[in-house]
Amino acid sequence: MPINRRVFLRNSALTVVGTAAVPAFLTRAAFSAEPLGGNNKRLVVIFQRGAADGLNIVVPHGEPAYYAMRPSINIPRKAVLDLDGFFGLHPSMSALHPLWKQRHLAIVHAAGSPDPTRSHFEAQDFMESGTPGVKATSDGWLNRTLRALPEDKSAFRGIAMGSSMPRILSGIEPAVAMNHIGDFGVVGGNRKAAPVASTFEAMYAHSADTVLHGTGQEAFDAVKMLKASDPSRYTPAAGADYPKGHFGDSLKQLAQLIKANLGVQVAFADTGGWDHHVNEGNTQGPMANALEDFSQALAAFWTDLGGLAEDTIVVTMSEFGRTARENGNRGTDHGHANAMLVMGGPVQGGKVYGRWPGLDPSQLYEGRDLAVTTDFRRVIGEAVYQHLGNKNLDQVFPGFEGQPGQFLRYLG
Repeated sequence: MPINRRVFLRNSALTVVGTAAVPAFLTRAAFSAEPLGGNNKRLVVIFQRGAADGLNIVVPHGEPAYYAMRPSINIPRKAVLDLDGFFGLHPSMSALHPLWKQRHLAIVHAAGSPDPTRSHFEAQDFMESGTPGVKATSDGWLNRTLRALPEDKSAFRGIAMGSSMPRILSGIEPAVAMNHIGDFGVVGGNRKAAPVASTFEAMYAHSADTVLHGTGQEAFDAVKMLKASDPSRYTPAAGADYPKGHFGDSLKQLAQLIKANLGVQVAFADTGGWDHHVNEGNTQGPMANALEDFSQALAAFWTDLGGLAEDTIVVTMSEFGRTARENGNRGTDHGHANAMLVMGGPVQGGKVYGRWPGLDPSQLYEGRDLAVTTDFRRVIGEAVYQHLGNKNLDQVFPGFEGQPGQFLRYLG
């Protein structure tokens, strides 16, 4: 059976895009060949869906207007985990505080998309396509990032944790989306995966593609080896304490895939529940609970990677921030600028980057929001250019004029 360039296999467990070269990466992973992906550097993108409240995540406790605008949901100065005398972390993010002190965590405040939309759908679409204000873009910037990276077209070089391919990784480059490694969809210990597995394996087994000739069986043996390790019994590194739930599970599995030497170059995971219009809380409440899980999962991921963290950068993003003032329901409404976290071995951490615009009413965007002073593409572009080595930023972010000379230099 011939293999088309674009193949989709779905059973809520697996989506594969551009699978024509699967055997190469699987065979090498199975037989412990040389590391994949050239320089072996990785970029992991985390999306906080729902518009996280950056002002209560990275608190400007040195800004008097912050407390005046948020009388019931502010984070008291005595509770803030101080960073530099002006900014501090929400107390529920204590798991990440040591990384800040070790200078592996940096923050970019007042960052975001220049597009003024307050629609979750539009804003997420623009941040995942990498073309704010342009709705016609067909692919995602993370998929475009892969185009100029080393030509090892392994299916696992782009990974998304989820049941379907997210906008950010959609495109012509090989990528995989999965809910769970145990349901990967290739014959193995999970009987539920067998029907799709049979189709997947048969397509390659009967392929006339010369790339697959003589390597198909080894490829599927490699996948079986991964499954034979029983993913449900995966033991993270000592000290990597993942919280229970979707996000913690996603990062645990992502760490497992990276450590399995499958040639991961870019990866994506998301977490929802950040749209706090009502009873957001301060040191306690829905926001605090979400931040505790979020920070614990990131800290566990860092610990779990061990030495591989030195070649990994993690960047967090959300579609927009929240209003500077709390609303009448002790929550916040859709805003503009936000805070982005950048974590990794190469990161020059222990610093808040970007220009702080201030919260005085005269400084607010449209009189209500923290203003964007750093385009999110500048933050990500630095990781793409400096860390991954993709010098074609005009292709990754078409229409954006950000250049290396405008980087924040969080990578030195």
